[in-house]
Amino acid sequence: MLKGPMVAIVTPFKNNEIDEEALRKLVNFHIENGTMGIIPCGTTGESATLSYEEHERVIEIVIDEVNKRIPVIAGTGSNNTKEAIELTKAAKEAGADAALLITPYYNKPTQEGLYYHYKKVAEEVNIPIVMYNVPGRTAVNLLPETVAKLAKIPNILGIKDATGSINVLTEMIELTKGEEFYFLSGDDFIYYPFLCVGGHGVISVVSNVAPKLMRDLYDAVQNNDYKKAKELHFKVYNISKAMFLQTNPIPVKKALYLMGMIEDEIRLPLVSLNGEPLEKLKEILKKEGILK
Repeated sequence: MLKGPMVAIVTPFKNNEIDEEALRKLVNFHIENGTMGIIPCGTTGESATLSYEEHERVIEIVIDEVNKRIPVIAGTGSNNTKEAIELTKAAKEAGADAALLITPYYNKPTQEGLYYHYKKVAEEVNIPIVMYNVPGRTAVNLLPETVAKLAKIPNILGIKDATGSINVLTEMIELTKGEEFYFLSGDDFIYYPFLCVGGHGVISVVSNVAPKLMRDLYDAVQNNDYKKAKELHFKVYNISKAMFLQTNPIPVKKALYLMGMIEDEIRLPLVSLNGEPLEKLKEILKKEGILK
């Protein structure tokens, strides 16, 4: 379940409401182009500005449209352990295959606090759990030693690592030897080297606009075709630069709008991409064959 290119799917809006029709079309676009898992209500899905009702509805729509064709890993993290438990319970009841939980943000817990946060959720909800470490957003870093300790808990099965560090990945692999534990990159730009070192896949922003490319790279590595994988890596790298011209998910939502997939809507305090960054986005997407 926890392998290959998986998409941190955007939440499309229309008149500031969830655009259910567009979301269902996106789900099928991904399945048709080889995406191996869908993650609704992550950072890219604007979980920070979804109400609890909207959060649960997005997950329900994705699970319904996927209809067990590929895994759905629901974003259920919070900086409040009680809320994380409630969101994770709701995702399980809706039929999610697993839950992705970001490290508690803003309140800056210690390593001990992080350990007990994940342990508590895992004890309260019997669902496979993937931890998510993104210190650039949360102001807290889940250290490899803590990851190794948490990997011993039966239903904590993996981590999405967005430190951007192959050193961190290597250390985590070393410390979790003997455990059934999966490593997913949270950074598209190191997807290829991440796989080469021993990672299992990626939870991707780029997959929103180039799912087939991300699957082709994964398949090339699995087939030991490293020449092809290297060529595809540079395409992924270039698209990654476009996806982070401004704060995620500003560029990826604009790209999907330009592709005719969604409306040009993003929730405040984020605003749509315009001006020089928009022209740069178009330039890269045209170069890589995503836009004509």
